[in-house]
Order: sequence, then structure tokens, then C-alpha cells
Amino acid sequence: MTDTKDETDVESRSLDDNLTAPVLDRSLVDPVYQAKAHVLNNAIQQIGMGKYQWELFVLVGFGWSMDNMWPIITSLILPAVALEFNQSKPPLLSLAQNIGLLAGAIFWGFGCDIFGRRVAFNATIGVTAVFGLIAAGSPNFAAIGCFAAFWSVGVGGNLPVDSAVFLEFLPGSHQYLLTILSIFWALAQLLATLVAWPLLGYRTCSETDNTPCTRSRNFGWRYFLIAMGGFATICFALRFVVFTLYESPKYLMGKGRDAEAVAVVHKVAQKNGKHSPLSLADLEMHNEGGQQGVDAAAALKRKLEKVSMTHVRALFRTKKLAYSTSLIMCIWAFIGLAFPLYNAYIPYTLNSRGASFGDGSTYLTYRNSLIIAVLGVPGALIGGVLVEVPLVGRKGALALSIVLTGVFLFASTSAKNSNDLLGWNCGFNFASNVMYAVLYAYTPEIFPTKDRGTGNALTASANRVFGIMAPIIAIYADLETAAPVYVSGALFLAAGSDDVLGSGQTFEGDTPLDVIRNLRGEME
Repeated sequence: MTDTKDETDVESRSLDDNLTAPVLDRSLVDPVYQAKAHVLNNAIQQIGMGKYQWELFVLVGFGWSMDNMWPIITSLILPAVALEFNQSKPPLLSLAQNIGLLAGAIFWGFGCDIFGRRVAFNATIGVTAVFGLIAAGSPNFAAIGCFAAFWSVGVGGNLPVDSAVFLEFLPGSHQYLLTILSIFWALAQLLATLVAWPLLGYRTCSETDNTPCTRSRNFGWRYFLIAMGGFATICFALRFVVFTLYESPKYLMGKGRDAEAVAVVHKVAQKNGKHSPLSLADLEMHNEGGQQGVDAAAALKRKLEKVSMTHVRALFRTKKLAYSTSLIMCIWAFIGLAFPLYNAYIPYTLNSRGASFGDGSTYLTYRNSLIIAVLGVPGALIGGVLVEVPLVGRKGALALSIVLTGVFLFASTSAKNSNDLLGWNCGFNFASNVMYAVLYAYTPEIFPTKDRGTGNALTASANRVFGIMAPIIAIYADLETAAPVYVSGALFLAAGSDDVLGSGQTFEGDTPLDVIRNLRGEME
């Protein structure tokens, strides 16, 4: 909240004393809101990049880390949990997790427009930390499944909420930082496996043991959850206690609290050592063009505008565009099914197949998981470089990385010992991280700018829904056989073929930086 002096001082300044209210775009659900959002975007751009945004960049990185870390945590504890509770269908744990991720993305994605970005920004990691710690005391498989679903509700909200918060405080000149955040995904996997190696490697039952797996002999996964829950708690404390997050100016403006929105812009400018000429009059002038919706229903209506049938139909209005849209959705759907179908069970596969090779110790299982994770970091960096190589480009890099991911999976079935399996899995993780880095840069370019938000929503939905199918297939395919590997590998090759056959058209000569800048409009 601001005091009277701050608001009076804000009202006395103007971006342009000669401004008049522009003609509003009546094709939008709430043209007054959109016009004011444009003013706030310009104000943030004038402030520029500073201390507040750099601190926020690090804290948003925590959210990016959680998005990859906790699914990795589930895969790392799966062998130990299955042995302790004598579970015949271990993938049910992944199924519970994926349902929670989908529910969290929907709840927090829409909720942050209703009860505020600040609450959601802090609560997502808070929910993850609480249920992650509680899960360490799970007495049975059903309990750990429920807690995995609950912590995943928090995890599922990190990307939609954190990206909204970050973009709304980020000047357009620095929105390339959104792509750099992907490095936190690779680092999160590295951290999780680094902690898992000593905790799970020495206090965990092994496939080769002939004695029953009791709780006292299998405490490693519980210690691991406590450690990771503790890390999430530290991240929550840094967000909630150490850093002062201002409520999003766009959220406040959307609620009709224009004076508070202007005050927040000035607070950010002050923290950056800058001055903003934004005044309350710069926002209120747009009220002359119509009535702005300020209640929860209006916020929800603006959110749903991005996925309205008008935008959906626009993505299929020509044969070429319909072809491109359908293919990129298929690619995301196939990857959404193929990636978790194998990646979520890598420790389980290393453990069970290592046992058949005669070296399935828990020490080797988690040491190898750490080595595999290390290869993800250069993969993410190289993927970001490949999209700018003229002879390769986005389409070439994407097709090559997807096909190589599938090839490495098929090759892993030929492994004669644990070292062979480790090598093929390292290749898989490297290629898959290249694939994701390219895919996130390439996908938005497929869609026309005005329909890009809807296109991104369709591809994300296809990815999440098919991700839920992965553990169901794993249950009936039997993780101790090569069947899931063949299915996953075939899906990657199919996705790569889709990309090769696709038109590869992009719109308006967008560069990757242009694409990232357009995300600002999509988040309004």
C-alpha cells in the first residue's frame, strides 16, 4: 500500500502532457485494460533493467528449478519406494505426480489473475516445500502418492506464475532472459542427483538384496525428501522474507487500483536508482473510452480470451497454417508422452537392468544418474546456440536433436553391461536437452503473433495431457522389459519425422528476440 503523499506526487507527473486517449481496439474483450497495459509496459521499458529485476531473475530461477527438480526427485526415489512398499505398479507414483502438475498449472495459472501474482508467486514453492517434507514420513505407497500429487500442485504453478511475474517487471530489451532461465532446469537435475548419490546410494535397499526391504534399511529416500524439502523451504524463505516482491502493476490495474499500480512502478524505479514519469493520469485517460472490468469474472474473461475459438480458428484458417499447427501439436504431444515414459524411470531402469548385469548396486545407480545429469547442462547451452547457426537453424536443430534422442534410446537396448547403458543414457540426456532448448525457441515462431498465446496454450495442453498417459502405458508395458524404451524411442522418431515433414513456416520474420518480446503481449 502507498501513502497519500506518494499518490499525490505520482499524479503530478505525466508521460506526455499532450497525450490524448487513443482509439481503443474494440475487438478485444477488455480494450481499456489492454490500453492501460500498454502504458505500463512502456513505463517498465523506460525504467530499464536494474537491481530489482536482477534479484527477481534469481528468484524466478528457483521456480524454474522446482519445475524440473521435483519430477526428477520422483524418478530418483521410485526404485526405493517400490521395494519398500513391495509395489507391483511403481508408475502409479508418476501418475499421481502428473495429475498434480496438470491441476496446479490450471489452478495457479488462472488463480494468479484472481487473487494476485504475489500470493501465487510465494505459495507455489511454499506448497511444494510443505508436502515434500511431509512425504518423508509416508507410511505406505498410497500416502506417498497423495503427497506427490499435492507437492506437484505447487510445482505445476511455477512456470505460469513465475513467467507472468517476470515478464510484467521486465523491460522488452531484456526479455531474452526468459530463454536463459532454461539453464536452471539442467542445474536443478544436477543438484537433485548430486544430493541423491550419497543419501540414496548408501541407505537404500538394492535389487540384488535377498533380505526383505524394511523401513530401517531403506531410509535414504526419506532423508532425500527432507533435504529437497529443506532446499525448497530455503527458496521460499528467500522469496517471502528476504526479497520484497511488489504486486504486479498489471494485476492492480486490472482490479481498478490504478493509483497503487503507478506507485509500484515508482517503487521499482526508486530501487533501480531511476525516475519514472508515469502518472495516474496516464492510466485514467483511457477510462474515457469505455468501462474496464475489475472483478474476478472480468479477469477470468481476459484470461480465456487467449484460448477463444476465434484464435483457435485463426490457427487453421489456411491449409498450410493448419498443417503447421497440427504438426507442432503432434510433436509436443509425442514428446509429452515419450520423454516421461523413459526419463521418469531412468533410475529404475539403471537399477533393474544393472541387477541383470550383475552390478545393480544403489551406489552405481545414483552415481550414474549424476553423470547423466551433468550432460544436460551443455546440452541446454548448445541448443540455444544451434538455433542461430544459419546452416542448421531452428528446424534442422530440432529435427536432428529429436531423432538423435530416439536413436540413443533404441541403442540403449543393445547395452551388454552398465557402462554401455550409462553411455547411451548420457547421449539421450544430452540430445533431449538440446531438443527442449530448441523447441521452446521454435514453437512460438510457428504461430501468427496475434494468435501466439492460443497456439502456445494448445501445445502445452497436448504435452501435459499426453504426459498423464505415460505412467499408464508404463504400468502395462512392464518397466523391467525393453518395451517402454521401444515405445518412447518410436515416439521420438515419429516427432522428428513430423518436424522434417512440416512446412517450418514462421511469421513476420521474427528473430528469437522478437518472439520473446511478443510474449509480453501474451501475458497481458
